[in-house]
Amino acid sequence: MLVGLGNPGSKYEKTRHNIGFRFLDLFAKSKGLSFGSAPRFCAETCTFTQGGEKILLVKPQTFMNNSGEAVAQLAKYYDIETSSITVVYDDLDLPSGKIRLKTGGGHGGHNGLRSLNQHLPDSEYTRVKIGIGRPPSGDITPWVLGGADESDRGDELRIFDALLPEVPLLLSGERDKAANKIHQFLQNVAS
Repeated sequence: MLVGLGNPGSKYEKTRHNIGFRFLDLFAKSKGLSFGSAPRFCAETCTFTQGGEKILLVKPQTFMNNSGEAVAQLAKYYDIETSSITVVYDDLDLPSGKIRLKTGGGHGGHNGLRSLNQHLPDSEYTRVKIGIGRPPSGDITPWVLGGADESDRGDELRIFDALLPEVPLLLSGERDKAANKIHQFLQNVAS
């Protein structure tokens, strides 16, 4: 299962918090797929096959703070182990233009991950953290629910360009190999 985190509705489409949705939309488009509503699971989903395995793409429609409800229901229904779930989301603790891949761990203050950790049997899913940086000061809510500026959008597109071709590696469990290729791509673009 490949999950993108975000909030449903056009009001949130361009917010920093919806980076996971934007990446999944791009990935689906690259495969010629389109999302359909799965109201029973409070999600938008589509599927494709990779190496004989059926892959479920998921955009929870429960709002960020309840993302785990939709993901856990789908994982249970399709008998998907937590270790076979990859989640793409925004990360305040990484600067814009940075990406980090990790398996397992806490929620780091991210409400979407907090919900996943509450609803899944364990937290051993793969995390694709895409940096959005922190606001210069004050409350983070207007920052994550605000639109990215032109520089941040450029960073996002570079991250997406680096991540897109490595999704098959990620989904086949080769996280470290995918991370190396992503970082190599980003270093080449920067130089």
